[in-house]
Amino acid sequence: MKYLVLLGRALFSAIFLIAAPNHFRAGTIAYAAAQGVPLASLAVPLSGLIAIAGGLSILTGFKAKWGAWLIVLFLVPVTLMMHKFWGLSNPQAAMMNQIMFMKNMSMLGGALLISYFGSGPLSLKA
Repeated sequence: MKYLVLLGRALFSAIFLIAAPNHFRAGTIAYAAAQGVPLASLAVPLSGLIAIAGGLSILTGFKAKWGAWLIVLFLVPVTLMMHKFWGLSNPQAAMMNQIMFMKNMSMLGGALLISYFGSGPLSLKA
């Protein structure tokens, strides 16, 4: 069973670690600015650093509760600013953004569970 917890941490953190490098690309920053993100040239790379730090913390189990709070800090503004499905007139765009919004809400729930229970076995607890 202890390997299931390690697998869960790896699967959970993968999306943050894989997507975070895009936060340093001009196209991603421009897209966020077009969505109304204030100071996107600073906020988007900062969010990438937060996602990397939180993802690595959860993956390794090193201070995973803190890492989970970093993921919460990442997810709340990203979800509310980048996936405003309620304000879109195009039904396909609204549906896709609603799916992304709900995916982020689900990951937020996972992060809150990790923030409470911690990393579990097979971790670099400190």
